[in-house]
Amino acid sequence: MRVEVVYATAEKQWLKELEVPMGATALDAIERSGIVDDVPGLEIVHERIGVFGKKVESDYRLAEGDRVEIYRPLNMSAAQARKLRAERRKDG
Repeated sequence: MRVEVVYATAEKQWLKELEVPMGATALDAIERSGIVDDVPGLEIVHERIGVFGKKVESDYRLAEGDRVEIYRPLNMSAAQARKLRAERRKDG
């Protein structure tokens, strides 16, 4: 079955289309894609994997056409980001 594996930074996006066997997991697709070899410093953290914007476990069974997403670590929490935006609006 056909799936995609994607990873993006602020500067660049990597997208790999590949065939995986039925029953393949999100981690299987990442490993088969070779994306780790293409992205300098990329480490796969099992808690930062998703399919179409929804976090999944690395053993999530893929379906035809799924897009496996590798997420970057957050620079700040959502609460910190809201506080920073509120402070900017107050000052501006």
